[in-house]
Order: sequence, then structure tokens, then C-alpha cells
Amino acid sequence: MTITTISSREFNQAASEAKRAANSGPVFITDRGRPAHVLVSIELWQRLTGSHGKIADLLAMPGVEDMELETPRSRELAQPADLS
Repeated sequence: MTITTISSREFNQAASEAKRAANSGPVFITDRGRPAHVLVSIELWQRLTGSHGKIADLLAMPGVEDMELETPRSRELAQPADLS
């Protein structure tokens, strides 16, 4: 596994090269010299997370239908818009 590090500027100018590098291992993208993001292939992502499901299934958040959402009432009164 090869680890590659590139700057945000390099990533913006050569995204295709970064994607190719991600096939060999993670690509660390830096912002002002500090790691900010990591680009990995979907195969590596699935191995790391142990998931092989569809992204829609992962985003569906199973079990959310049983969760109760309590939203506090706003104490601010609505104000008419000033359209002048």
C-alpha cells in the first residue's frame, strides 16, 4: 500500500492523478501543510468499514423512524418584513 500526500492546490489541478494514486493506497490532501482530507478507493473504504451495501442504504439511517425529535419552541416573536 502506497501512501501519497498532495496539497489542496495540487489536488485541484490534478484530480485524475490523485484518483489513480488512490487505487494504490490512501491519498492525504493537505491544507496549509496540515492533513485535511483523505481520498481512498471504494474497495479500500469497504474493507476499512466492513460495508458492502449501497450508499443509499447507508444514508437511509435505519432505525431513525423510532427516534423522537424534540425541538424547542422559539421565544422570539415573528417580525413583519421591512420591504421599503
